[in-house]
Amino acid sequence: MTPGSNLPLSAVRVAVDVTAPVRLDVSGLLLAADGKVRSDDDFVFYNQPAGPGVTHSAAAGGGDTITVDTAAVPDGIEKIVVTASLDTPGATFAGTEPTGTVRNADDGSVLASFTPPQLGTETALVVVEIYRRAGAWKVRAVGQGYANGLAGIATDFGVSVEEPAAPATPAAAPQAPPTPPAAAPAPAAPAGQWGPPTGAPAPVAPPAPAAAAPAAAPGKINLDKGRVSLQKNQTVSLVKGGRPLLSSVRMGLGWEPAFRSKSIDLDASVIAYGPDRKKVDNCFFGKLMILGGAIQHSGDNLTGEGAGDDEAITVHLGGLPPEVTGLVFVVNSFSGQKFSDVAKAYCRLLDAQSGEELVRFDLTHSEPRTGVLMAKLIRQFSGEWEMTAMGEYVDARTVRGMIKPAAQAL
Repeated sequence: MTPGSNLPLSAVRVAVDVTAPVRLDVSGLLLAADGKVRSDDDFVFYNQPAGPGVTHSAAAGGGDTITVDTAAVPDGIEKIVVTASLDTPGATFAGTEPTGTVRNADDGSVLASFTPPQLGTETALVVVEIYRRAGAWKVRAVGQGYANGLAGIATDFGVSVEEPAAPATPAAAPQAPPTPPAAAPAPAAPAGQWGPPTGAPAPVAPPAPAAAAPAAAPGKINLDKGRVSLQKNQTVSLVKGGRPLLSSVRMGLGWEPAFRSKSIDLDASVIAYGPDRKKVDNCFFGKLMILGGAIQHSGDNLTGEGAGDDEAITVHLGGLPPEVTGLVFVVNSFSGQKFSDVAKAYCRLLDAQSGEELVRFDLTHSEPRTGVLMAKLIRQFSGEWEMTAMGEYVDARTVRGMIKPAAQAL
């Protein structure tokens, strides 16, 4: 298999062996429709080797195995991701190629295999995922790496983690507490049980209400405070109230002729890509619906005149097929007019049902070129989408000419 490819599963019980020349810690996470675990019970690893329909065991030829009994997986679980992290502190996957082999768990026959390519500074990665689609089960090759170990993956998927407590001073270590607690706490899991042996967090029970939530990534903003105005290269996470936005959204694109310029015919399009940056499909004025209706175009505006959006593209995020991991919205001048003849070009993301404007990006400069990459939406492996303002000009008059530069910008 190659990154992003998928295959139907012909077996009800499948085993995923993950092997490598070095010791790995392998785990499986059961994810609901929001891309998160329901509780820490949905995190299966060698110190918690059984979950609903999913088990962990040592592989016969070395490595670890995650076995999925698809008939026993609860209805609320949409996918099981199989992850691997390095057992050696400070080690990366550079020069190490783990392989995931998917077998029929009953007769041992091989159904698929996948070796993630071009690994470097990653210390953990999602190898494959077993997912449910239209009542059937499939396997998809992923190969997504994380630089912050399995703790980064676990936090992304909603597992509660805590940092190891600071070591006690030598004088205080032997002292017993003055009064015994009413109920003895569960012993802390030794370091290295599901991540690097030293310095890795350990899974714990769900935190008390007063516990702080995991810190957001530096500079990342979401929709909790209302409409977001982006500057070039800024990113907003399409999350509100802690939940990913998975409903229908509309990308409105608009422009006006510059002062004393003639009417200008621009064309808005969107290009859908897979995780390997290969084009899946594109939607434009000549192809108003793609991906079974998950993306729809409003039609061509020939002048740019009038108030409101000139062209709009509606995206049903929850209806996008799993192989689509990135969308790039572009605008082109088919007639060859330059963007230096355009004023007030912008894009804005709206809730397609309520019409509420969620994100806006106004181009603050123009260049004498015929195409511009306006914005991109990228699906995260936790299930949420992120929008990044781009504003990059290129020399292309059609959506076909935008496919390569848009892929490079993902």
